[in-house]
Amino acid sequence: MGLFDALTGRRKIKAPAPDRLFAITTAYIQLEAEHGIRTRGSAALVFQPLATGDFERIVADMEEVLRGTGGETGSAVETSDDDIGYRWMIVHDDDVEDLAVGVNAVSDQLQLDGYAERLLCAVFAFQDAKGAPVYFIYNYKRGAWYPFVPQGDGQDRSVERELQMKAIVGADLPIEPEVGRWFPLWGIPI
Repeated sequence: MGLFDALTGRRKIKAPAPDRLFAITTAYIQLEAEHGIRTRGSAALVFQPLATGDFERIVADMEEVLRGTGGETGSAVETSDDDIGYRWMIVHDDDVEDLAVGVNAVSDQLQLDGYAERLLCAVFAFQDAKGAPVYFIYNYKRGAWYPFVPQGDGQDRSVERELQMKAIVGADLPIEPEVGRWFPLWGIPI
């Protein structure tokens, strides 16, 4: 932080290392092989859209790129807007690496075009051996991952199971060290 930033009270957000998103591909190997946690075949980039022509063009172009490359990788893409104003660009593919590449392509383009502050997170959907959902969420502003394990039909979560997930992947995935920043995402459409 520079002197001007200190005087004005502004802080520059440190850009996350780009390879941190791809750490999910390494962590998944252990999740599947040793713990029976399998991909649900979906991941999403969550961002706050802007009603500008430039922003909408970028998003439309990236959807088209993902659809175009989907023929080669087997990926499909769709978008969904939630009740609080965020857009979910959802990639469907059974290969976790293809999911990471698709999500990264969109997030990189948004960052390159100056819209990094619009990115909320990336969400990768998994399920345990009993079919219960397990999500790994990548927070772009923090450059770190955290697990999210909802339970039941309401808005309950299993903090115990989340801490177990942290212990399982902690060596392979840069986990957010502050558990208080493990924010739940309710109503995940993947």
